[in-house]
Amino acid sequence: MIPHTQSPTHNRVWSSLTRSTARDGLESVSKRLHGVQKWLAADLGDLAEELEKLLQAASAPRPDDRAWLAAGHLLRRPGKRVRPICVLLAARLGETALDRRVHDLALAAELVHAATLLHDDVIDEGTERRGVETSRLVFGNSASILAGDQLFVEALRRVMASGTPELLRGMLEVIARMVAAEALQLELRGRFEPDRELYLEVAHGKTTSLFRWALLAGGTLAGLEAGQLEALSEAAIALGLAFQLVDDLLDLSGDPALTGKDLFADVCQGKLTWPLIVASERDPDLRAELRRVAEREGELPSETVRALLARVRATGALEATRARVDEQGAQALGALTRLPESSARTALETVVRAVVARVR
Repeated sequence: MIPHTQSPTHNRVWSSLTRSTARDGLESVSKRLHGVQKWLAADLGDLAEELEKLLQAASAPRPDDRAWLAAGHLLRRPGKRVRPICVLLAARLGETALDRRVHDLALAAELVHAATLLHDDVIDEGTERRGVETSRLVFGNSASILAGDQLFVEALRRVMASGTPELLRGMLEVIARMVAAEALQLELRGRFEPDRELYLEVAHGKTTSLFRWALLAGGTLAGLEAGQLEALSEAAIALGLAFQLVDDLLDLSGDPALTGKDLFADVCQGKLTWPLIVASERDPDLRAELRRVAEREGELPSETVRALLARVRATGALEATRARVDEQGAQALGALTRLPESSARTALETVVRAVVARVR
């Protein structure tokens, strides 16, 4: 068990987001984040405890079960946990107490996210996740795939136990969209095609769909009316796209010590990112060079990476992407204004601002 006061979960997410706000000097956001941290400390502590209970119970019959060892390797190093936080805050928008159903749905959101990471690291041949070796390197590809499958099943069990059929249907649709988006991304690997529509199809499938489910899950249990749920849906889509766009920026300008991956890793894996689409539109010669990078195998020489980064930055693509991030953040905040004023709405607005400004 992890005592609430010692849970690494909320400490890591909020320290990461708080440092991020320094980019624009958002001291007021940092102060609000500390308030939200205190408000959700018990719930995030409960989430960490539930995860540990799940891992211990699953591995008790067979302590050497490599699938659950692979799952624990990832889950015991918590990331930002923004998705379960969205569930918890949306649930606080109503009068309903944060009961076991809310915690189950928050946990389900985290389990689905973790499952996709385990699968992605196998597909992408990832070597590092959250500052340590990926589960696939420690326990093998097969164990990592099975671990992701187990987490999907456990997530669906939690959603089913909540007694809300519409949320179960919604989660099944999310998983289906994630798989389809991953398949599309795999199909595009090795052939750099700077297509905005293809990018958005992947981003909405892999990222925004789970953000949307998380906010709607909390809002549904809170008893929100249809118009309020629609506002949450719009906010989630904008927030999820902003989150993905920031990930794209970090691939080209982040600090590897914070992001946990090398610069230009996405394009070396053949992934389409928004800054590279914009850069190739503005510099047609760069498109051919990026296509050659996507087609080759193995790591790029550091001097090649530096030269490509310089050419991408010279197009102004990073600034254009940052402007798109800020635009999506503004859309998310605008949608949230259609909800009644409350501490929960203010907390969600703070999370949106922090996610938009994050540096890892």
